[in-house]
Amino acid sequence: MSLYDIPLRTLDGAATSLADHKGKALLIVNVASKCGLTPQYEGLERLQQRYAGRGFTVLGFPCNQFAGQEPGSAEEIRTFCSTTYGVTFPLFEKIDVNGEDRHPLYAKLTEVADAEGQAGDIAWNFEKFLLSPDGTVVARLRPPVEPESPELVAALEAVLPA
Repeated sequence: MSLYDIPLRTLDGAATSLADHKGKALLIVNVASKCGLTPQYEGLERLQQRYAGRGFTVLGFPCNQFAGQEPGSAEEIRTFCSTTYGVTFPLFEKIDVNGEDRHPLYAKLTEVADAEGQAGDIAWNFEKFLLSPDGTVVARLRPPVEPESPELVAALEAVLPA
């Protein structure tokens, strides 16, 4: 099964999949509203605005597994993201990214190693996976890597389809 085939649900609960974004470069991020890294939403939204017209989108997956830092309901998450950070990129239902209830998407993503060669569990909120337009994971960036870091931007620009 490819990443495009894994069933997902939007923050509204509608059935979807990554196939809706086939042909785009994607940045998949597990997000949280009450984390020290939450201000990364600003950089993620700036990437969205800067590159959306060139075949790119950020995809946010709320997760409450790290110190309970995403406790809100879907409506609370949507309101927080839109009013605090002006988020326009797609958000999905709250999921587990580690453990026995790990979402199938993250079961596949966590097989990919980061720049230091480490695969496995998600370290914390705001871990990032960059996918090329054909659905290949081309980079795994740990939580401290800022969305607009030279490392991430260079990797993104290398895979933009347009």
